[in-house]
Amino acid sequence: MADPALAVLAALAILQAKHLICDFFLQTSRQIENKGTYGHAGGLIHAGLHVLGTLPIFAIYPVRLVVAIAILVLEFVAHYHIDWLKAVINRRYGWTPRDKSFWTALGIDQFAHQITYLVMILALVLIER
Repeated sequence: MADPALAVLAALAILQAKHLICDFFLQTSRQIENKGTYGHAGGLIHAGLHVLGTLPIFAIYPVRLVVAIAILVLEFVAHYHIDWLKAVINRRYGWTPRDKSFWTALGIDQFAHQITYLVMILALVLIER
């Protein structure tokens, strides 16, 4: 992609669309219920789906395989732990969708994911230089 600003916006749009699809359309009850159990397949599968959804950004920012793998591994680790922490906190305090604190935690969770995407794109932009 010739225009660097358009490349950044395209990558961000891909990551945000991927996030919507993976977090709200594809996520199963089993994944939601088990993300607070460290190492449970539900949370691992959920984070793995996010990694798969990230692959199209490498069409915009082609990088060496080792760089792509590093970015994907770091995304997996970040996504998994952001979700795990939110689930643990919700469980510890007994927050449910009926509680304002539940929605605050969800907002912080979603913000943390978006910051992760900005960091990923920053890394790709800096690697491109």
